[in-house]
Amino acid sequence: MSQQEIDERYMRRCLQLAANGRQNAKPNPMVGAVIVSADGRIIGEGYHVRCGEGHAEVNAFASVRKDDEPLLKEATIYVSLEPCSHYGKTPPCADLIIRKGVKRAVVGCIDPFAEVQGRGIQKLRDAGMEVTVGVLEKDCQLLNRRFFTYHRLQRPYIILKWAQTNNGFIDDHGKPLAISTPFTKMLVHKLRAEEDAILVGRVTNEREHPLLNVREWVGPDPKRLVLDHQHPLDLKNLFDQQIQSLIVEGGSKALQSFLDQGLWDEIRVETSPITVDDGTPAPKIPVDAVITDSQEYDGNKITRWINHYCS
Repeated sequence: MSQQEIDERYMRRCLQLAANGRQNAKPNPMVGAVIVSADGRIIGEGYHVRCGEGHAEVNAFASVRKDDEPLLKEATIYVSLEPCSHYGKTPPCADLIIRKGVKRAVVGCIDPFAEVQGRGIQKLRDAGMEVTVGVLEKDCQLLNRRFFTYHRLQRPYIILKWAQTNNGFIDDHGKPLAISTPFTKMLVHKLRAEEDAILVGRVTNEREHPLLNVREWVGPDPKRLVLDHQHPLDLKNLFDQQIQSLIVEGGSKALQSFLDQGLWDEIRVETSPITVDDGTPAPKIPVDAVITDSQEYDGNKITRWINHYCS
């Protein structure tokens, strides 16, 4: 097995660990860390469990058994995101790695946060450590795409979501239509629990009175927003509130307004096999959207696209 294959193997484990922090790490990014001895044995691992608590590297070193501590001087630490180099709610992880004396560090991707942005990696190199950067970089960036978008564009990561009939309508002659199955409805509520805010247009709010909560899942309700002429969307205000992700659930005018402005990062469409004679047409998928996956549940298909600049 080549060194690249070995590095990718352990970085995948970092990503698995990192995903465990999806709910509680916010507004911090999800990060996983794995410490591997010279003989290829994992002697420590951890992830960022909760904002304000120990980072992934801290938890990984804390998990190393006392008998294995002598192995650190020849070990490699794998981290899905660049170690922090500044004092925040916790001390710099780059300093901890240096102090522990590991031989090598492998980093998935650079941290876009203004107070890091390569400084953590440079600190490790200045200490004489061998550092490899960019292992499974796209996967590491994708995991924290909300965090990256928030810091790079200073706005939330925007998900446009709707359900449609097989012939492309989102309602039945202008009246609400039950398209989701009990299982796909649960998936919608799971998505809501993972995102910070949710928005609908005035017409949808007045016609359907949607609760927009997570009653079919476990987790926090997203912040509820209604878009109308008196309450236009202020992305800077959402940024200032540290809202990193926003679901737009429609109706068609609200969804189309985001599409027309190019204000979207991801589109999720649930398509049912049912058809209706007439209704409100579903928005059109932009020609430059990149399809990422499509899954079928109880006869309904859920397809996801990302904006071309993310691919």
